[in-house]
Amino acid sequence: MVQSWNKFCFQGGMIEVRAQLPGAVTNASGNPDVKTGSGSVRASNIDYYPTWPGIWMMGNLGRAIFSASTARMWPFSYNECNAIIFDSDNQRIFACDDDPGHGLNANQGRGAPEIDILEGGGTAISSSVQVGPGMPENFRLIADAESSYCFYTYDCTTEGANNIDVPTAYYENLRGHKSWYQGLRYGANNFCDEDSTLVQSYKTVAASMDKGVTDNACTMKLCPASYDVNADISNLDNGTDHWGINTNGTCFPKMNSYSGAFLCSAGNNDTSCTASSGSTDASSEFAYQMDAISSNWEIQVSAYTDWLTYQLEWVMGDEGYIRWMLAGEPLFEITADVLTNPPQDAAQMNPKKIMLEEPMYVIFNVALSSTWGSKPPNAGDGGCYGNGSDATTNAICDAFPMYLKVDYVRVYQDKSSDSSMAVGCDPSTHPTRQWIEDNIDSYVDDDNPWAAVSGKAFCDSNDDCTIDTNSSSSITIGTCVSGRCKCSVSSWTGSRCTVASSASSDSSSDALFSSNSYGPPMYVSIVFMGVTVLTTLVSVYLSYLAARKSDELLLKEIMAKKGPQSSASLGESMVKAPKENYSTNFV
Repeated sequence: MVQSWNKFCFQGGMIEVRAQLPGAVTNASGNPDVKTGSGSVRASNIDYYPTWPGIWMMGNLGRAIFSASTARMWPFSYNECNAIIFDSDNQRIFACDDDPGHGLNANQGRGAPEIDILEGGGTAISSSVQVGPGMPENFRLIADAESSYCFYTYDCTTEGANNIDVPTAYYENLRGHKSWYQGLRYGANNFCDEDSTLVQSYKTVAASMDKGVTDNACTMKLCPASYDVNADISNLDNGTDHWGINTNGTCFPKMNSYSGAFLCSAGNNDTSCTASSGSTDASSEFAYQMDAISSNWEIQVSAYTDWLTYQLEWVMGDEGYIRWMLAGEPLFEITADVLTNPPQDAAQMNPKKIMLEEPMYVIFNVALSSTWGSKPPNAGDGGCYGNGSDATTNAICDAFPMYLKVDYVRVYQDKSSDSSMAVGCDPSTHPTRQWIEDNIDSYVDDDNPWAAVSGKAFCDSNDDCTIDTNSSSSITIGTCVSGRCKCSVSSWTGSRCTVASSASSDSSSDALFSSNSYGPPMYVSIVFMGVTVLTTLVSVYLSYLAARKSDELLLKEIMAKKGPQSSASLGESMVKAPKENYSTNFV
């Protein structure tokens, strides 16, 4: 895993990653997709893509794989104080708290939401957000009476168990309100081959939506290509194409049947809890639903044999959105109102989330799983090769190790004066530094200690290794030496020397002369203040002497011009009578 937790975070902007996904794609692997010789053919043979690559982001208050830091923190994006709708004890930093301490803002609900730019699934890629608290049961897909997994293949026999709000009338009569998130936007991956059997007509789909679906599962003739009957099918970016309609018959994202999980502390007796690992501390007991808003889009084989450009636009605020793109072509979009204005029942019990706004860091990792759709041969049953008798298995196993290759990662932001986009892991709008320091044991272990980094970032000039003062003058706190940043002063650290150094909050007398504080050591501040005061006093005294000398010279000139006079007449000549309008005496 490569990640930028507590080092590089950002709020809003566009992140772009040029990458190549891991797979068994050499000629020796025997991959049938590769044998076609076409990069646009669909990746359809899942066994040759046995890993679980991820390029994703998480709020800085949670450190990936450290469950103590994510318990009751992941994936909240919630800022309401209403115990009737949601028990705030399940949210570690909640909006009801007038005095949260730890450098946090009062009455601000916080968390560590997640945005997945991509999660590799072999023949498809998942793009998603994870948010909390999740929707109550009566806003979710109806469970099948016999199978826990049939909804992935749309062959459940229980009515309403294949697609949310399908059949239309059945859900309406049962609940009297819409279910799940409304108005999600799905766009085509037009970089893969066309399939004429998948071509849709907007008029046909729109008519079916108006009439309502009577079948127990979606088809390409009845529903949008996403199989999400609540999806937006308006014009895409004011063009002629429509969201949700597979006009060209190319690869198209489908609504992910996985919609989240119910999270519990270990040993929790809540009836919705399943086997869960987590804190056993009674003071941190929790049980809450999280939601995964996700689409799975088919991918062409060039994702594994070539370099593709994956992009994510993230705009915060009530008018914001999150959009996933492949080389500029939109694939999936979640607008802010999807989160802030969910469907409601008569009691208004569906929690309203906020658009994601936490400072988020970037994570790259490749995992293996025995339960994920794409998995290695003989996963969970011993070695990859098994008994070594299967030639196909042997060829796939020979392709290990497999690598997630990254050419570059770029972040673009709107830096105009009215933009709220920012870079940093500890912004004043969403502070994290003091909370992490006060709860450091939740974020580290013996194998992964927290260590300050001083310099070493790649650079082209000194400007890459210093803070931006937003003025013509510059403050040099780091220099670029042989293409790497080197911090010039001990009071600044970080890979680009832009973070005020800190360590323990020692309250002893020795702390006065310690460098373990934000910015310069205390004694430096005291000395600097003393020098400033002394300089000011000397400046005032010298100004007084200069003014006195000037007055003496002026007096001598006047006496020389007018000759001997009485002191009284001289005084009268130097004093001006006040003006009749007193207000004009003030400048």
